[in-house]
Amino acid sequence: MGEGADDGGGAPKQTTAAASRNPTLHPGLRPRSRMVWVRQMKSSHWLVKQEPDSYSWDDFVRDGGTSWDGVRNYQARNNLRLMQVGDPVLFYASGEGKEVVGIAEVAKAAYPDPTAEEPAWVSVGLKPVRKLARPVPLAEIRATPALAQVPLIRHTRLSVMPIAAAEYKALVKLGG
Repeated sequence: MGEGADDGGGAPKQTTAAASRNPTLHPGLRPRSRMVWVRQMKSSHWLVKQEPDSYSWDDFVRDGGTSWDGVRNYQARNNLRLMQVGDPVLFYASGEGKEVVGIAEVAKAAYPDPTAEEPAWVSVGLKPVRKLARPVPLAEIRATPALAQVPLIRHTRLSVMPIAAAEYKALVKLGG
């Protein structure tokens, strides 16, 4: 259950050479910047954002997993397409608390989003792994030098984003 209405720019374009290296992306897409593209190509760690009022960490644990659907932002969709089974995912509660609350895992790679009318939109299956010992609030993330480049700070409206392995480790360490 991703955030339904998401703002954040259009789809990056991909060259034919890049498409052959990464067949999970739609042909004809190309990166807007080399840095974003390289980050996405190398990432196997992710962060997803969700409003706790619509689907909380507790709901996620109770359900034992979910289809992360309803994402309607091109960049977030492309990130969903890059997710692979077993990739670790941080669950960020984007409501009032604005904090990383748990660790999940990709249980099913990208497949057509059952909530979409257009076939280009995708979902992934996520399953909970564990709740963090303590939530890591956005203010603490912003104040941590090792997390200065985390996309959560720079792309505040994006609901599905890649994060570097070092950023993932730092966030998990902060969460105990």
